[in-house]
Amino acid sequence: MAKTTTLKTTTPKTTMLKTTTPKTTKAKTAKAMTTEPKSSAGDGVVSLKITLRNIKPPVWRRLLVQGGMTLGDLHHAIQAAMGWHDCHLHAFEIDGRQYGDPRTVDDVANEKRLTVNGLMKSGISSFAYTYDFGDNWEHIIAIEKTQPAIAGQSYPACIAGARNCPPEDCGGPWGYQELLEVLADPAHPEHAEQIEWIDEEFDPDAFSVETADAMLAVHCNRK
Repeated sequence: MAKTTTLKTTTPKTTMLKTTTPKTTKAKTAKAMTTEPKSSAGDGVVSLKITLRNIKPPVWRRLLVQGGMTLGDLHHAIQAAMGWHDCHLHAFEIDGRQYGDPRTVDDVANEKRLTVNGLMKSGISSFAYTYDFGDNWEHIIAIEKTQPAIAGQSYPACIAGARNCPPEDCGGPWGYQELLEVLADPAHPEHAEQIEWIDEEFDPDAFSVETADAMLAVHCNRK
């Protein structure tokens, strides 16, 4: 059994999102706009780097997405590429304004009405995404560049990354660090207990771009 001090409930809540804004988020105000049509193969695609905050060495993924992708669809892409299970609430933070699913989170703008192109047109270069308001996994999403789409390539696509996604419900960045210390020390009094709780052979350094991209294809209905 896991330590009761580090485990969080997996039952989604409908409570209001925490108002803490990652200090590293710098962006101009973006106004909600209607969803744009999906880009064709001849249009450019956008390179995004998603980095999990407060984890060292960093856990990150690089995605290529269509400019017409909404924040709602980006949520699913992040979940798939990072390796999360999408069993908690989430929200995006853009210049102090929160976007999410109004059906499950209070006081958020509709994430389905703002696109990546809309963010870039508003001059935004980075924004934040928080998953699980209990563990509070904060991600910084950097808009790196646009580039030509590759003929025959489907999007979104994961093209790079590093390190494994932390286990769900392990207590956030600080609980995860404690978990890694216990797992690395067979003599630790809680080693066997945590091995039993995690119920898998967990390697924090493991990452396969092929696996991450395959998960994107499944969860984003990529053709």
